[in-house]
Amino acid sequence: MAPSSRPAQVNQLAIELRDAITRLNRRLRQTRPLGEVTVAQISALLSLDAAGALTPRELAEAERVQPPTMTRIVAKLEDRGLVQRTPHPTDGRQVVLAPSQAGRDMLDEYRRARDEWLAQRLGALTPEERETVHRAAEILNRLAKD
Repeated sequence: MAPSSRPAQVNQLAIELRDAITRLNRRLRQTRPLGEVTVAQISALLSLDAAGALTPRELAEAERVQPPTMTRIVAKLEDRGLVQRTPHPTDGRQVVLAPSQAGRDMLDEYRRARDEWLAQRLGALTPEERETVHRAAEILNRLAKD
């Protein structure tokens, strides 16, 4: 359906939902243990954690950045001992990156801080509001799959 043929209410809902998700996501990103690790570095580490291991090029593609940018991000993560390099199993010219134990520990702390902040905010809602958020989360997960 073309944007001009959708009801105005649906278009307005799309804008309001996008803005609310953006604000919540920004707030969750800000809720992290203080330290020298940047949002871009955490994002790269999260991608590695989700994938298990990636080449630097695959990581750059996953993060939608240019390879030289990812090289700088990975160098900072390596300096902090948060990622490890291993030889590529089939291509001796490449390496594979994976989170180190310290990197996984840092991500656990990052997730714990975000979950704690969000649980505290959800705890301040009424039971009816929490049920509404629960139903909305189910719907948002469905939207994300399509």
